[in-house]
Formats: sequence, structure tokens, C-alpha cells
Amino acid sequence: MALALICTGVVGAMTCWFSATEIMPELIRDWRLDPAQAGWLTNAVQIGFVVGALASALVNLPDILRLTRLIAGAALLAAAANACLLLEPGYSGALAARFVTGVALAGLYPPAMKLMATWFLRGRGLAMGFLIAGLTLGSSMPHLFRALGGGIDWRLVVIAASLATLSSAAIFGLMVREGPHGFGRATFDPRQALAVLRDRPVLLANLGYFGHMWELYAMWAWFLAFATAAAGAGVGPFASPSAFAFVVVASGVAGCILGGVLSDRIGRCLTTAGMMAVSAACAALIGLAFDGPAWGLALIGIVWGIAVIGDSAQFSAAVTELADPRLVGTALTLQTSLGFALTVLAIWLMPHVAEMLGGWRWAFLALLPGPVIGTWAMLRLRGMEASRRLAGGRR
Repeated sequence: MALALICTGVVGAMTCWFSATEIMPELIRDWRLDPAQAGWLTNAVQIGFVVGALASALVNLPDILRLTRLIAGAALLAAAANACLLLEPGYSGALAARFVTGVALAGLYPPAMKLMATWFLRGRGLAMGFLIAGLTLGSSMPHLFRALGGGIDWRLVVIAASLATLSSAAIFGLMVREGPHGFGRATFDPRQALAVLRDRPVLLANLGYFGHMWELYAMWAWFLAFATAAAGAGVGPFASPSAFAFVVVASGVAGCILGGVLSDRIGRCLTTAGMMAVSAACAALIGLAFDGPAWGLALIGIVWGIAVIGDSAQFSAAVTELADPRLVGTALTLQTSLGFALTVLAIWLMPHVAEMLGGWRWAFLALLPGPVIGTWAMLRLRGMEASRRLAGGRR
């Protein structure tokens, strides 16, 4: 029951992450935004997340407060900030609202990972996989709202995302409690964050995560632009670019569950390295299918959608097993905040690469260094004695 409730809560909250990205064409038209301003509306959430997560880690917030209260409060704030778009506050106001949305989500996503870990010792990798599957499905929902609604008013997409996030606050505030395998409470000490960063096995797991994150959110944020460009060239494997983007991002749900199963059976390091190798191959190959056939473009996109997120939960599970038990919340928050800081650069970079290359066809090649470095880091971690603490010895 806890698994289902936590995952459902994460799905609801994450619908507001890309709500502005999905309605960007309308915002560009109605608010007369230029491409740079449109990009920063997406990146404002990433920056807010980084700021919120770093602040949370520095004061050890996930290790001091009751997790369910922290998550419920963060969901309420995210819903309110997302709903501010309905007021049509203009570019500056929307930028601030998206920043606050990111700050709020930093109080929800990393603590939710720690909350999930309190319920599972055995099968933790699979449980984390289900949680990241919830994040993936929630992130894809704005694409689905638009694909199903056709030409619906952009405000309805925002309303749907805000209501879903409110439901998340209700779930965490009223229906979920911490599990029996708690990690204990820490006291405020900023030096504890530095201790986490100096731990070499944790550092390698984080480096793997950083390589993964360089690719993940830039792919999610700009795949709609890639699909739109492919459709303009006459290749549209689904009914619309929004439908294609939804299928690709949502396919990651299967990847997260597959990654959890493999991680608990063959090991965290092998699973993450394998997923990143497949993901890197898709980033390199998808440009070849840009002008067809449509089934080839769809196949590469779906495989990429599965692999690009399938390993994500396992980096978090690894940190819960490698870090000092008293500092698990802080370690998770540091991992995610620094990883999301990289996404800001990657998201900003992609349209510039596309412009330099004359279109989106080969732009995703810029993401290749991330999974390549991440694969190296996880194979290096596998060779260390500390990796025997992963997944009950399955590394």
C-alpha cells in the first residue's frame, strides 16, 4: 500500500514540472517571447530545484523534519506556484513562478526517495524504480493533456497539473507515514554535507548520476522540439508531436521497473552501466532516422525513452546503501541538487547546438559525453570493495 501511495503522490506532483514547457508555443505567441526567454522558462524550474535542494541539504532538512509533512507542504507550494501562470503575470512573473515551482519540488522528490527507502530493505532497487516511474509518468502528463485535448486552451493544461499536485499534497499529508526502516535523525551541521561529498564510493555513484542527468532532462525538455522538426520534414510516427513526446517520455515507466528488477538481480553497477550504454547509442542513432522510416524513428525514440530513465532510481538506491545512515537524506538531496545543476547547462545548450547545426536532427549528439562518463564511473565503482554493500552484494 505504501508503495502505491508514494508512487501515486509523485505522479501527481511531477505533472507541474513540464506544464509550462508543453504550452510554450501559446506562451510565445500570447506573451511575445523570444526563444531565449522560452528556454529560461523551462530552466527556471531546474534552477529553483537546485537552489531548493542545496538549501535543504545544507540545513539537513530531510534528516530533521518529518518526511510526510515536508513533502505535503512542498506539494502545496508547487501547486500554488504552478497555478500562478493562470494569472498571466507576464514573463518576469512567470519566471518567478516557475522558479518557486522548482524550489517546492526540491522539498518533495528527494525526501520521497528517502521515504520510500524506509519501507524497503529487500527489493529497494525495484521500489525506487517504481518511484522514478511515477516521476516519469508525471513528467509526461502535460504532453498527454495536450495530445488528448487537441486544441484545448493552454490554461486547462495548467489547471489539470495544479489539481494533480494538490492531490499529491493530500496523499502525503493524510494517507502516508514513514516506514519501519528509518534512518534516524540528524542535527543541523553544514559539515555533514561536506562529509558526504568526500566519501569516494558515494562520489563515484554521484559521478554516474551526473552523467545520466546531463542527458536525461535535456532529452525530455527538447524531444518535443525534435519531434516537431521531424514532423515538419514529413516524418510523424504518431498523431502529433505531442503524442510522440508523450509516448517516448512515458515509455520510461517500463524502463524504471525493468531497471529495478535488473538491479536487484544482477547488480546496481551493471544495470546502470548497461542502461547508459544503450541510451548513448540511441542519442547517436536517432538522427539517422530523422527522415524516416517512421517506425524506425518511433523505435529508437521509445528505446531511448526506456533507457534514458531506467537507471535513474539505482543511483539513488546506491547512495542509500553507501552513505552514512544518519546522512542518507542529505546525501540524496546533494546528489539530486548537483545533478539538476548540470541539467540547467544541458537544457540551455541544446537549442544553441541545434541552431549551430542548422536544425534538431543531430543536436542530441551533444548529450553523448554524459552517459559515456557515467558508464565509466559505475564500472569503476563495481571494482571497489564498498560496492559489495549494493543490493545485498549484487553489484
